Amino acid sequence: MPTDSSEYRSRKQFYDQMLTIYGRKPVLEALSDSTLPAYKLHLADSNRDDGIISEIKRVADSRGITVAYHSRQALSRISRNGKQDQGVALDLQLPSYRDYQTLLTSEKSNQRLIALDRITNPQNLGMIIRSVAASGITGLILPKNGCASLSPLVAKASAGTLFKAPIYYCDELGACLEALANAEFSLATLSSHAKQSLLDHQPAQRTVYVLGNETDGVSSGIAKRCAVQLAIPMHNGVESLNVAITAALIAFYQRP
Repeated sequence: MPTDSSEYRSRKQFYDQMLTIYGRKPVLEALSDSTLPAYKLHLADSNRDDGIISEIKRVADSRGITVAYHSRQALSRISRNGKQDQGVALDLQLPSYRDYQTLLTSEKSNQRLIALDRITNPQNLGMIIRSVAASGITGLILPKNGCASLSPLVAKASAGTLFKAPIYYCDELGACLEALANAEFSLATLSSHAKQSLLDHQPAQRTVYVLGNETDGVSSGIAKRCAVQLAIPMHNGVESLNVAITAALIAFYQRP
């Protein structure tokens, strides 16, 4: 560990912002998109140097991307999916992925965020990220514990917006929300049992909307931290919406 704390924080942030994707076709597609910030290409030294592997190496070379060679066992540790990586992995940087504590020191007065509580479906997470990126709200708060992790499946579901969406990470959502509440953020949760409609809600300048698990909703411990409970008006006996649809409604429906 570096002795200088600022150097350690800088290196930690660098690695926190890294996403490793795998598979020959996904890696070639990512490399071919010059807007995606690729950092390092990993190849198994047992790969035959022909076909798509040759094309992957050519594109990486044209972009000046470092190529590292590994044994199949070592590569499987990098990709974390030895059965499906096809001997190829690529490190991508997420420039908009940062520590939630930067929100505490931000001087921006008008901030609207969505926070996720135990959202475990990668498809839903990717769709939520896409809505956040497209809507222009302040960002998404994504806990490292209890939620789906950023992965190739999430990147695919986000249709590439994972690399554009402002995402703030925390270790545990409860502590994060407590810190935000102390920094005068209003915490609102979505619940089908709430009496106040989202459509009538006049948000505070700094507001965090907390969305819960696809099956159980917001956990009781998190719900207790939220002073505001909101419901989306439903008709024709429909009880609830998919969490990704709910996130899209919140992201795009913002009263001035």
